[in-house]
Amino acid sequence: MVQAWYMDESADDPRLPHRLETDRPVSLEQLRRLGVLYWKLDADKYESDPVLAQIRRDRSYSWMDIITICRDKLPDFEKKIQIFYTEHLHLDEEIRYILDGSGYFDVRDKEDRWIRISMEKGDMITLPAGIYHRFTLDEKNYVKAMRLFVGEPVWTAYNRPAEHFSAREQYVKFLEQTA
Repeated sequence: MVQAWYMDESADDPRLPHRLETDRPVSLEQLRRLGVLYWKLDADKYESDPVLAQIRRDRSYSWMDIITICRDKLPDFEKKIQIFYTEHLHLDEEIRYILDGSGYFDVRDKEDRWIRISMEKGDMITLPAGIYHRFTLDEKNYVKAMRLFVGEPVWTAYNRPAEHFSAREQYVKFLEQTA
């Protein structure tokens, strides 16, 4: 099962776990109240998995590709890792299914504190449009992930501050309703 926790404020290597000295775990219910959805799937059967197929139908995830993030496979690796780790939002959901390897998604809570979500093989996550987040590899420096989209893929990230976008405004209203 996925693990999530509040992060420390250390400027050390982002690939480290960054747990608070007194660990503060975050439950799936707490993530759900932020609009973050999670599934545990069988990554070895992703091509024929009826559960994944049903999620895709239910949520209209019509487009997908697979990306491998590691030094040998991703052009401009260092630059891309810095871009992924810069706090940003998207105007659409961000959906990632980890097929192999591991990494971290960090999301902001209602009080603007970082929550780290440890992702590994079989974990699938949906981040809502308008949520501030970032991604980094862990110390293994490798992840293979399926990227899913509703309709055509849009890769545009809007670095913080990006409060003026309607996706952000709608997300803030969602947070107010879940208080």
